[in-house]
Formats: sequence, structure tokens, C-alpha cells
Amino acid sequence: MTISFRLSETDSVLFKKYAEMNGISISELVRRSVLEHIEEEYDLQAYEEALAEYKENPITYTLDEVEKELGLQ
Repeated sequence: MTISFRLSETDSVLFKKYAEMNGISISELVRRSVLEHIEEEYDLQAYEEALAEYKENPITYTLDEVEKELGLQ
């Protein structure tokens, strides 16, 4: 798939220099950046869901308790 987008001259220079500095193409720079952004949003959503679940039922377990429950001791 090919995707194109327009950049200002300033952004274009910044992207090129950053990509060169890291030894990657501009395409790889954009791909990595978008994937990282998606992962960060996913992580934040998972955190918010876990926090809401904890607030509803604030029970915690020690590592020893978890190991015992799972038969790892």
C-alpha cells in the first residue's frame, strides 16, 4: 500500500534529518512513529480499563498468593 501526505518544508527537513540520523528511511520513520502512537493509545486504554476494574473491586494479591493459587510453589 502506498500512502502520501504533504509536509511543510520545515517538517520535511526535520523528518529527513531525523531519519538520516537514525539510519532509516522516511517511510520507516513514519511507520514506526504511527505504530508507537497506536501502541501508546492501546496501553493507555488498557490501563484505564484496569484502573476502573480495580476501583470497582480493590482486592489485591501478593506474589506468594498468586504463585500458590497457580500451583507454582
